Amino acid sequence: MNAQSLLRRSALVLGFAGLIAGGACAQSSDPTPQQQDIHSDKKDIRQDKQDLAKDRADRNADQRDVNQDRRDLNKDRVDRNQDQRDINKDKSNLQKADAKYGANSAQAQADRKDLHADRVDRNKDQRDINKDKSNLTADRKDRNQDQRDINKDKRDLHKDRKDLRKDRKGK
Repeated sequence: MNAQSLLRRSALVLGFAGLIAGGACAQSSDPTPQQQDIHSDKKDIRQDKQDLAKDRADRNADQRDVNQDRRDLNKDRVDRNQDQRDINKDKSNLQKADAKYGANSAQAQADRKDLHADRVDRNKDQRDINKDKSNLTADRKDRNQDQRDINKDKRDLHKDRKDLRKDRKGK
């Protein structure tokens, strides 16, 4: 064999060995920084989706609370207004009973008792109204905070998806 063919074969063998070694290196378990970025972006996206789902569930629960508090508030207002009408009616009955039977009569005393009971009911309903208003305010505050969290999570999700597209393009 001459030296020239030996050199050719040696160069071919070395080239082929280099190709095999390069392929094996490319398939090694060490991910490149770009692959690590893609992996972390996908993980961030999954986490953002979970956060978004939790925040939406919280917001929806808070909205249900707001709706319930509004219904309670309206019912309490109806009750209070009815009690006020009863008070006004009892006042006029008491005036009539005082004029007709005297201030110390049994009917006048019964009307005073009814008047007192209606005032107690009205005051209780007013306290319920005040409590429902504060609950409604707190529930609205919670709902609005949850909506802000949702908006933030949406922005994070958008940024993570944008990073993923950028990392995939850079391949």
